[in-house]
This record gives sequence, C-alpha cells and structure tokens, in this order.
Amino acid sequence: MTDTSPARENSARYHIEPTVLQALRSPRLLTREVLAGLVVAIALIPEAIAFSIIAGVDPRLGLFSSFVMAVAIAFLGGRPAMITAATGAIALVVAPVAREYGVDYLIATVMLGGLIQIVFAALGVAKLMRFIPRSVMVGFVNALAILIFVSQFPQLIDVPWLVYPMVAAGLLIMYLMPLWTKVVPAPLVAIVLLTAAAVVFAMNIPTVGDQGDLPESLPTLFIPDVPFSLETLQIIAPYALAVAVVGLLESLMTAKLVDDITDTHSRKTREAFGQGGANILSGLFGGMGGCAMIGQTMINVKASGARTRISTFLAGVFLLILVLVLGDIVAVIPMAALVAVMIVVSVATFDWHSIRLSTLRRMPKSETAVMLITVIVTVWTHNLAIGVVVGVFAAMVLFARRVAHFVQVRREMDADASVPTARYTVDGELFFASSNDLTTQFEYSHDPDRVVIDMSNSHIWDASTVAALDAVVTKYEQRGKRVILEGMNEATTDFHGRLSGELGAGH
Repeated sequence: MTDTSPARENSARYHIEPTVLQALRSPRLLTREVLAGLVVAIALIPEAIAFSIIAGVDPRLGLFSSFVMAVAIAFLGGRPAMITAATGAIALVVAPVAREYGVDYLIATVMLGGLIQIVFAALGVAKLMRFIPRSVMVGFVNALAILIFVSQFPQLIDVPWLVYPMVAAGLLIMYLMPLWTKVVPAPLVAIVLLTAAAVVFAMNIPTVGDQGDLPESLPTLFIPDVPFSLETLQIIAPYALAVAVVGLLESLMTAKLVDDITDTHSRKTREAFGQGGANILSGLFGGMGGCAMIGQTMINVKASGARTRISTFLAGVFLLILVLVLGDIVAVIPMAALVAVMIVVSVATFDWHSIRLSTLRRMPKSETAVMLITVIVTVWTHNLAIGVVVGVFAAMVLFARRVAHFVQVRREMDADASVPTARYTVDGELFFASSNDLTTQFEYSHDPDRVVIDMSNSHIWDASTVAALDAVVTKYEQRGKRVILEGMNEATTDFHGRLSGELGAGH
C-alpha cells in the first residue's frame, strides 16, 4: 500500500535529485560536480581576499573562513549546491569591530552571531521568507547582478591595456564554449586558457597574487582572547545581531533563488541552523564569518550546472589545496579571467524579462515600483539586507494602499421591510487602511430609525475596524436610531464580539 502520510509527502517535497549517492555513481554527474567545485574555489580566492581587506583583517582570515564555511555548510545546510563563504555583507558589518577592538573581538562577534542564527532558526524565523513578495525577489536578483557587475570596475580602471582584450577573450570563450560542449564548465576553460596566455606571453597584468598574501599553513583552533563579561557582550552583541540578520536574510534569499532556478524545495530552517553552525566553526578556526554567496552560487548552479553538496564540499577543499599546495600557480591567474567570469554571472543573474516593455506594460505599477525601490536601495547602500527590508516595507505600504480602495459601501432603502429601513452592504476586506474612512460612508441624519449593515461580503481583520464600526453605531444611537449588524462570518463575529464596546469608539 502506498504511504501518503503528511510526513512522507513533506519528505518527498524536499527530495532533491540528483542526490549525492546518484552523483557518486554517475561519472558524468560526478565530473560536473568536481569541475564546478574547482571553478568556484578559484573564484572564491580573490573575493575572500577582497572581503578581508574590507573588514580590515589579514587575507588569511577570509580564506580560512571561506574554506571552513564551505565544507561545514555542505553537511549542515539545507540547500544543496549553494555556496557559503566570507562575504562583503558580513565584512561591512564586522569592519568597525576589527578597527576599534581588534581581531579577537571580531571573531567573538562572528561566533555570537552564529549562535543567534541558531536561536532564530529554532524560533522558525526562516518561515518568514513566505512574506517576501516576488517583486522584492526580482529586485533583489537585479540589484545583485548590478552589484556583481559594478564590483568588477576596480579591476578595469587604471589597468594595463592588455586587461581589456583578455576580458573580451574570456567573455568570448564562455559564450562559444557551451555551443560546442557543456561537459567542462566554460568558466574553467576561460580561466585555464587566459592564465596560459598570460604566462606564455609574459603579460604584465594584475593577478590573484597581487590581491594579497596567501596562507602557508592549515587553520588551527582559535579561541578569541576576550574577557567573558557583560561589558564584552555589550560591545559585540549589536554587531553580532547584525551579522545574524544580514547573514540569514542573504542566505535564505539566495536559497529561494536557487529553488526557483532548479524547480526544487529546500529546507530553509535547516539552512538557518547550518549558517549558524558554519559561522561558529569559522570563528573557532580564526575565520571572519560569512553567509551564502550569490555570485559563487550562480557560478556553481547556473554556469557550471552543479546540483549536489559534492560541489559545495569540494569548493572548500579545492580552495585549501589551491592556496596551500598550488599557491604559486593560483597567484599567476590573471584577474581579467575572473572579471570575465563575474561579468557573465552578472548578466545571467539579471532578470531581463522584468524590464521588457511588454512586461512593464502588463505589470501593476505598484509591483514595478517595489522592484525598482529594492534595486535602488540595495545598489545605493551596497547592502542586500537593507534593500530587501525596505522593499518588503514598500510592498506592504503599497499593498495596503491598493487594498484600501477595494472596500465599497452601498446604500439602498429596503422596500420589503415593515418599517422604513436603510440597508448598507459592505464589500471588501476591512483593516486599518480600508476602515479608516468607514465612518464617512453613512448618512446618519437622513437615514430612518432602523439601519441594517450587511457584512456578508466583508471580513474584519483588526481592532481598528471594530472601533470604526462601534463609532458608526454610536453616531446612530446618539440620534436615537437602531443599528443591526448582520451577515458576519464566524471569525468576524467572534473577533467583533470580543472587542466591541471595549475600544472607546465614539467617546
């Protein structure tokens, strides 16, 4: 007999194929995962170094953090194939701690942030993702694509002229390669060919080695040397909370984006637990902390076609091997090759359909406004979390404003009633925005002594509406007229019954 229990259905909903076992048994899938991990590892190196510089710490902290978090999230996370490592968003948050109090306080902040993320996960914060509207998601994706593209500018300004033809060659390789074969990721081919060209022709162009020193030893267990006191907690707690919120928001948004790309469902609560655990482990090994990386995730999932935790795990392992064993080779990779890869990622990430004229004509203006607000705020602040929060707030305000106009109050005289009766029919959802002008919809002076308000086609959602209805009834009673409320559904009747007369309406 087929098991159709809720538990089995829920498990099937989160069953993502190919699984790790399926990939291990298939040479084709395994090759794809291995090569994807290698490409991501190469792309992680300059990013981790750059984010370390933003945070004001040694590049080794960013590289160790990326290694530890990528490996940890492969086991702890809820979204297969998603890349977690040191990120610019977290670097911006922890930079003031490193600058004012030192590295030990920074690492203590990261570990506390990871602990807060675990608490958030236990409280079910991940489930709040359902309240992020599609227009905010589209804005998030588009802003991200713009930020990825803009972040390449420092590598394209005031550089030797040879950088430009190298970037162009990289773009051409990644465009033509998939037309010939998709067995080997196009970004990897571009990196290898451009590096070979740079070495053979002894090109004097910026390389990965120019970004900072690579580590020469394995990360070791690190316990931050900070006083275990209330004063320390007061210093690091606000930053740790910011780390937790920004990291979770960016990670869960990235997970949702990958869900959409792969048509699968991932466990967001487990992802939140995993992010917290990965940050704690990152701190224990002297890392600067991080969260999901949208750019590298897009390289892994979209450009390289990875689908399992193997690619995530190997990205971390290859990163460590590359910087420790093959550091001299990695150091000669031209930055132009990585710039070309990130430009392709940014173009692939942008939702071009969202800005087509046909789409803009069909889309409600409020939806387009929310998307644009999210993009503008995110690009302006260079902070995805702020952009999403502002976007959600804008969506709420515009939604409330739009819904407020959907409520209608119709008046007619009831000819069938034994006594003169004015019948009002209320249509629409009643909440603070739509019920504020409810009291102005009734003709108190001109109505007969009996008034019926029919609520069959409406629903009361908040105390503001109950107060507005009480005010209407009070105004009629002050004129010696009787009001009958009828047609309320069960939930509305219960809600109105509990609050009516207790809110001071009309007084």
